[in-house]
Amino acid sequence: MSKKTVQTLEDIARLANVSRSTVSRALNNSFLISQETRERIQAIAREHNFRINAPARNLRLGQSRTVAFVVSTEYTKLTLEEDLFGLEMLSGIGNGLHTLGYDLLVIHADPRDTAWAHAYLDSGRVAGFILMTSNHKPSYIKSLVEMDAPFIGWGTPVPGLNYCWVTGDNIAGGMLATQHLIRIGRQRIAFLGGPDDSLTVQYRFRGYENALQAAGRSVDSNMQVYGDYSHASGMAAMQRLLEQSPDLDAVFINSDLMAIGAINVIQDSGKRVPEDIAVVGYDDLPIAIYNNLPLTTIRQNLPLTGKLLAQNLIQYIQTGAITSVTLPVELVIRKSA
Repeated sequence: MSKKTVQTLEDIARLANVSRSTVSRALNNSFLISQETRERIQAIAREHNFRINAPARNLRLGQSRTVAFVVSTEYTKLTLEEDLFGLEMLSGIGNGLHTLGYDLLVIHADPRDTAWAHAYLDSGRVAGFILMTSNHKPSYIKSLVEMDAPFIGWGTPVPGLNYCWVTGDNIAGGMLATQHLIRIGRQRIAFLGGPDDSLTVQYRFRGYENALQAAGRSVDSNMQVYGDYSHASGMAAMQRLLEQSPDLDAVFINSDLMAIGAINVIQDSGKRVPEDIAVVGYDDLPIAIYNNLPLTTIRQNLPLTGKLLAQNLIQYIQTGAITSVTLPVELVIRKSA
């Protein structure tokens, strides 16, 4: 490789037979790289008259003062639920970043390609990323980890990967909801989940299952349906549940908006909530309180979640410390159950 063709960190990485992130750290005199490796990479860079991109270097030194909230391009047409959940989250993130002297940028990214991360990092436009890991496949998160991208994820962590994350206690949430329904005397309790391939949904189901089994009850596959967190999917899934298990008397639903859609279907079928079918939702968004029938739900502290996402990402950017947090959830009892 000639001197003229050595223009990027990847070029240096190929010559040194190391990763791009190792080259970046070596050129920034990171203590995470051994002195021998650091000096060898720096010698290669000098030999080829390579100078690291200044904005990218500033980024690595924590001098960029902007953090990007990543929205998947698959969700450019946001549903009402995503608007509400995202706005609650963004409010907390924005407040947390403002306190630390950082700005917030919202970007759209292809959930199948990490090229956008390279572009934003190498240009020095942002210091790091906050993303909803439930919107991305585990292989995608793994790619971000391998490229040493400074990011933090909201949602159930991908097993086996070491990165910053914040999540709610989804197993406890599933248990709290189901235990409450058992406690008020319900016998046929259904589960209406979000996407069935989501770790978050699987953990909530585990909590539901644990509560039923602890009460000596079996789990009925006809009492399980799944949606996508939207109002429409809550309606469609509830209709399937009523057809499959017309004798159900309670349902634990994985989002408040799905729960409101489900209540509409229950009432349209001639049944009453909560007299005939009790309903518990999840998240405790504002619509849970202001709905015509105030919703019993599992509260996630979204303002605190946003604040921790901001604080822990900035800490990682500045110190390299990986911090992971599981936040407690709580049952809020209202009229639907």
